[in-house]
Amino acid sequence: MPKENLGIAIEKMLMNWGIGFETAEIISVLIILILITLVAWLLDFLTRHILLATLKKVIHRTKTQWDDILLEKKLFKRIAHFAPAILVYYTIDYAFPDVEVLITIIEKGAQIYMIVISIMVINAFLNGLNKIYDMTTGKERGTSIKSYVQVIKIITYAVFIVAMFSLLLNIKVGAIFASIGAITAVLMLIFRDSILGLVAGIQLSANDMVRIGDWISMPTHNADGPIIEITLNTVKVQNWDKTIANIPTYALVSQAFNNWRGMQESGGRRISRSLSLDINSIHYCSDEELAQMEKIPGVSDIIALLKKNNEPLTNSAIYRRHLLEYMIGNKDIYDSMICMVRYLEPTSKGVPVQLYTFSKIQSWVDYEQVQARLFDHAMSVVHKFNLRVYQEPSGMDIRALKGLGY
Repeated sequence: MPKENLGIAIEKMLMNWGIGFETAEIISVLIILILITLVAWLLDFLTRHILLATLKKVIHRTKTQWDDILLEKKLFKRIAHFAPAILVYYTIDYAFPDVEVLITIIEKGAQIYMIVISIMVINAFLNGLNKIYDMTTGKERGTSIKSYVQVIKIITYAVFIVAMFSLLLNIKVGAIFASIGAITAVLMLIFRDSILGLVAGIQLSANDMVRIGDWISMPTHNADGPIIEITLNTVKVQNWDKTIANIPTYALVSQAFNNWRGMQESGGRRISRSLSLDINSIHYCSDEELAQMEKIPGVSDIIALLKKNNEPLTNSAIYRRHLLEYMIGNKDIYDSMICMVRYLEPTSKGVPVQLYTFSKIQSWVDYEQVQARLFDHAMSVVHKFNLRVYQEPSGMDIRALKGLGY
């Protein structure tokens, strides 16, 4: 039936019932509006409460996860909103066959509504795609596509906003884009951070500079901890004190930072600490001292080795060799990585002896325990080699020198 005839048919039927022409015309319009509203509501009910309910049951029975994620992000629910909008768009002129202005307004309203729904559908799909990637490829590789998803969202919003303006103002899309070209400088200023973030995100991804889970330290931004999120504009770092540092994405390209991924992947964590020996306590050992030191487990073999190699038999040399053997024999130390005890440059505060090795344990608390045990041993046995650890005089030392006691 032609669009014009439905309203006329209802009008004629009402006039046959004895209703006046003007009244019949108004009632005809109201009846058609009610019919359209009822059909739209029924269609919405069918799609959202029957079709979607059936779809949910089917999705929950499948073994794949991607459909569950898309359902969780409300993709299918948002698609269902199209049904009543399409119905209104294609049937509204039945209600107002002679009122072109009102038909145009309602049709444009329906089109704008469908544009908004389109944005919501694309947004839900991109959110689902991001989560699917994070749960599969991203989880294995420690990478994220969130910054790219955000860029696509921005482009999508821009395109649909232009489409809405084109629809409302009856202006061709090409003319709108030509106008946008005139204000490019303003847009560049507004979206400066987003543009920089996009370029930086591409560089970070292409060069594999950071991944989610990487421990980075960046003192200029008070960041020291693992990366928990990478977005278009910011990289979130959870510091070890549980605070969150937000670093501009482009700052990771333009400024220096440390990424501890190499240490994490190597399986070892470096220990590099030193204690200072009082230089006045370092000397060649007498036979009596050597005999006394040989009572320490393993030291007799060290002395024999030094004699065989014609190395100086100083108490500091024997002490350094003892610490090295102690570290090599420690189950928490990597024997396949660098392990040494060395002198650093002497200073006015003594001769620093550095323990340089790698712990098999990387977690912060347990790593500190490994390091502490090494230095507990280093400090507790130093007197057995007739050495003294340098320490600046304290107030109590000065009181003791003056005979004031402790």
